[in-house]
Amino acid sequence: MKDLNNKYDYLIVGSGLFGSVFAQQMSENGKSCLVIEKRSHIGGNVYCESIEGINVHKYGPHIFHTNDKAIWDYVNSFVSLNHFIYSPLANFKDRLFNLPFNMNTFYQLWKISDPEQASIKIADQVANSGISNPENLEEQAICMVGSEIYETFIKGYTEKQWGRKATELPKSIIKRLPVRYTYNNNYFNDRYQGIPIGGYNKLIEGLLRGVEVKTNVDFIKKRKELSSVADYIIYTGKIDEFFDFKYGHLEYRSLRFKHEYLNRENFQGVAAINFTERNVPFTRIVEHKHFEFGKQKGTVITKEYPQEWIPGVEAYYPINDRYNSERFKKYWELAKLEDKVVFGGRLAEYKYYDMHQVIASALSKAKTLLQLS
Repeated sequence: MKDLNNKYDYLIVGSGLFGSVFAQQMSENGKSCLVIEKRSHIGGNVYCESIEGINVHKYGPHIFHTNDKAIWDYVNSFVSLNHFIYSPLANFKDRLFNLPFNMNTFYQLWKISDPEQASIKIADQVANSGISNPENLEEQAICMVGSEIYETFIKGYTEKQWGRKATELPKSIIKRLPVRYTYNNNYFNDRYQGIPIGGYNKLIEGLLRGVEVKTNVDFIKKRKELSSVADYIIYTGKIDEFFDFKYGHLEYRSLRFKHEYLNRENFQGVAAINFTERNVPFTRIVEHKHFEFGKQKGTVITKEYPQEWIPGVEAYYPINDRYNSERFKKYWELAKLEDKVVFGGRLAEYKYYDMHQVIASALSKAKTLLQLS
């Protein structure tokens, strides 16, 4: 039963995908919601900034992909998605290779056009490595694609992305590595793929239509005041910060983006090129107009520079090694004791989510709470 002293049923901290989907579901079912956002804009990391008519993915590129038709239909009920297929390239010593690893890559690297020959070559390299029970990312990758592909495309890129040696990273990070013995440059295997026409802002605006939203509001700084305005809090921020870092900081990797407008129609001819050498300071260059097949006279490119997370900068990738996983478990035990707070999303669950996964999680949590109300 609603506490009549509270103005809202739900205070939702964060207007990213989890918070926005949850707010939409609750609002649709007659619940009153207030969404607060620390940034000056809504949308979290899927926010797009319009520069000369180009939707720039401000916090890194986001490609929506899923095999779940229900999730696909849900997103399309708020915005139309185009037919964009993510087919990035890799740059190694100024040579370009197709990604993900497929027959085009193998031909470019070895001049092998026979799938069986490519498979044998990789199997021989795996056998020669002598690794039977991989214990870290490096060993796992070599067991999947052999030593040459690992050294050319994975080692340098991964070590600068994570700021750690590949031998110090958990093998789980690399287990989703796609390898194909077909000439197929589609990075994802999912049946449904695309980019919202007009950018992700249209999706977030659709989800939050009719919902009260306040930007430039920091929940942590105003916790005492805000905690009393609603019956329940949906918290999507950093879980360790919610508990005042009782067990210390959880670790993340962060990113620095260098956006540049160029007075030319086409810079690199593809949405993304990964730079796999360790001595190249950025991991990739993104050219945003290609996500929506833009015909603008100019273009915007973004270089992504990985960096260690420190307080005050955005946290992007949780470092799910043994040390941080054990620390997170302590925070999650505290979260279970909060009967009026729901923790959801990448930062609150210290977990990497694809977009379709975070949407599914928010839909599931909303359904559960509606059944209990």
